[in-house]
Amino acid sequence: MAGKILKFADDTKIYHTVYSDEDASALQSDLCNLVEWSKEWQMLFNADKCKVMHVGYNNKQAKHDMNHVHLECVSEEKDLGVIISKDQKWEKQCEAVRKATECWE
Repeated sequence: MAGKILKFADDTKIYHTVYSDEDASALQSDLCNLVEWSKEWQMLFNADKCKVMHVGYNNKQAKHDMNHVHLECVSEEKDLGVIISKDQKWEKQCEAVRKATECWE
């Protein structure tokens, strides 16, 4: 696997630096290998819930799929209660925390 994989409970993330078409192909290959692994171990992924986030300015914006299902491209995603955005700015997370703390006052 050329990319990195992170797991927490039933949450899985795979990431890879993508500067070229070869890097994008390597990430797609990692996704295919992950699908094959999940079938072998009967821990299937719901590809409809899987997403892609292109982070950074020089990203190739490649399209990816899992098990022949095109993965939705998102600009932000909530991960373990933290809002992550592709521009890596914290405004939305700070706003969400501010709103939540207003409820406690």
